[in-house]
Amino acid sequence: MQIELKDVSANYQLGPIRKQNIVNSVNLRIESGAYTALIGRTGAGKSSLLKTLNGLLLPTKGSVRVGDTIIKAPYDKEAIRKIRKQVGMAFQFPESQLFAETVEKDICFGPLNFGVPLEEAKEIAKKMIELVGLEASILSKSPFSLSGGQKRRVAIAGILAMKPSVLVLDEPGAGLDPQGKKEIMSLISTWHQQEGLTTILVTHDMEDVALYADQVILMDQGKIIKYEKTKTIFSDWDLLESWGIEMPQARRYQMKIEAETGIKLPKICLTLEELADALVSVGLV
Repeated sequence: MQIELKDVSANYQLGPIRKQNIVNSVNLRIESGAYTALIGRTGAGKSSLLKTLNGLLLPTKGSVRVGDTIIKAPYDKEAIRKIRKQVGMAFQFPESQLFAETVEKDICFGPLNFGVPLEEAKEIAKKMIELVGLEASILSKSPFSLSGGQKRRVAIAGILAMKPSVLVLDEPGAGLDPQGKKEIMSLISTWHQQEGLTTILVTHDMEDVALYADQVILMDQGKIIKYEKTKTIFSDWDLLESWGIEMPQARRYQMKIEAETGIKLPKICLTLEELADALVSVGLV
C-alpha cells in the first residue's frame, strides 16, 4: 500500500507542553511493499512522523495519504478510522500497549473493535500467537505474568491481528537481549515478505538497517534530509560522518580491507555474507 505525504507539518502537544512543527513541511512517497528505515538523532521527529501515518498525530498543514485514504484538515473521522485499521503501529515498548485480563482478550481487542465476530477474533488470536512463536496455551494467561520477550511478542501479535497493510515500528527491539531482538526483527521481516506489507522502521541500529531495509530516510528537526536506497546511504562516508551515523560492521571491514590491500571490492557490502562473497570474487579469500 503506497504512502504519500504532501507538505505535511504537525505540532506536538501534551497538556501545556507544545512544540511547533515537530514534523516540518515533509514531502514523501513510499512505494507499496517497501521496507524503509527511518533514522536520525534523538528528537529529529522520527516517532512523530510515524504517528502522522496512522492519525495519532494530525497534520496542521498538508495531507497524508495511505492507499486511497487521505487525512487533511478539516478532519474526516471515518478516514482516520480507516487509516488506523490499515496502519498497524508498534511503539518503542509495545508491551506497554497491553491492558487486558488475558492474552487472548488483548489480541482480540483490535479485531472486535473493527466489527469482527468474537469466535472469528479468537481464531485470529490463536493464529497470531502461533505466528509470533508462542504456544496457544499462553492465550489464557495474564499478559502481565509473561517475560519481557513474551510480552513483546504478544503486543506484536495484537498489531498483526488487525491485518494491517502498513506496519510502522518504533525501535521494536528496544530493551531486549540480543537473541530476543534478533528473533523479533526476523519475525517482522518474515511477516513483511509473506504478507507484502509496506513496513517503516525507526531504529538507531545500523545493523538492522543494513540487514532489512530497502531504503533509508534521514531526518533532522522535523525535515527529511536524505531519502535514498540503503546501499547508496552507506556508500556516502561524508554524509554518515557529518550526521554521526555508524557504518554497519561489514561495511567498516570492507573499507578497512580496501584501504590495506588497495583492491576495491565490486559492490557495497552491508552484511558479512555479502563481504565474504565479494572477497572470494577478487581472490582475497
